Amino acid sequence: MVIRPVPSRRDVIADDLRHQISTGHFKAGERLPSEAQLATRYTVSTPTLRSALALLQGEGLVEKIHGNGNFVRRPLRRITYRGGVAEPPTWATFSAPLRVTTRTTNIEAHSHLPTLLKVPPRSPLTEVVHIAHDGKTPHSLACIYVPCGLAQADSPGATPPPEQIAASFADPRPPLIEVQERLSARLPTPEEAATLRIGTSLAVLSLTRVATDAAGRVVEVALLVLPGDRADALFTTRLNLNDRTSKA
Repeated sequence: MVIRPVPSRRDVIADDLRHQISTGHFKAGERLPSEAQLATRYTVSTPTLRSALALLQGEGLVEKIHGNGNFVRRPLRRITYRGGVAEPPTWATFSAPLRVTTRTTNIEAHSHLPTLLKVPPRSPLTEVVHIAHDGKTPHSLACIYVPCGLAQADSPGATPPPEQIAASFADPRPPLIEVQERLSARLPTPEEAATLRIGTSLAVLSLTRVATDAAGRVVEVALLVLPGDRADALFTTRLNLNDRTSKA
C-alpha cells in the first residue's frame, strides 16, 4: 500500500488559487482579494496565506505590489540575450519594443567593481541603470559601469530608444578587442527582487560582461539581471570553415 503525503494547507491554497487563475476566475491584471480576506476564506493564519502566495509569486503567476496588494500577472514576453564569439552581444528585437527607463549617476568603485574594471577602489565611475518594462511591469535590469574618463556624454534621466540601448552593449567606444561574458543562475538579491517586482524564490539569469580595448583597459562592465520566467540567453560561435579545410 502506497501512503501518500497529506498536502499542506499552503499547497492546498496555492493549488486552489492556481486553478482559479488558469480557469479565468481571476483574470490577468486583476487584483486578488486582500490577504486578510483570503486568510479568512481559507481559515488559515496570515503567515500561511502569505506562504501560499509566495509559491505563486515564485512561479510568476502572481505579482505583489507593495501598498497595492497581489495581482494576477499578465503573460510577459520573453527576451533573448544574444552573445557569443564573432557575434556582437545584443538584445532580441520585438514588434512592440519594451519601454526602457534610464538613470545615470556618478559613483565610486566599490564591492567587486574595482576587480572587474581593474581600477583602484573608490575610482570615479559612470553608472547607467536601464530598467526595461513590459507595460507597467519591470521586465529586466541592466547596470553598466564605465570609468569616468571613458564615459560618453549622457543626459541624466534620459530615456533612449531600445535600439540605442542595444548599441550601448554591442558597439561601445573605444573599439574592443575582447568581450568576456559570464552567465550564472542564482536567486535575486532583495534589492533586485524589489526593483523587478519578483519573488525572492524566482531564479534569475545573471550575466556579467567585461569589455576590454586593444590597450588592455577594461572600458565597460555590464551586469544584467534577467528573471528566469521571461528570459533566455543564446550564444553562437561562428566556425571558420576555410581554416578547418586548410588544416585537413
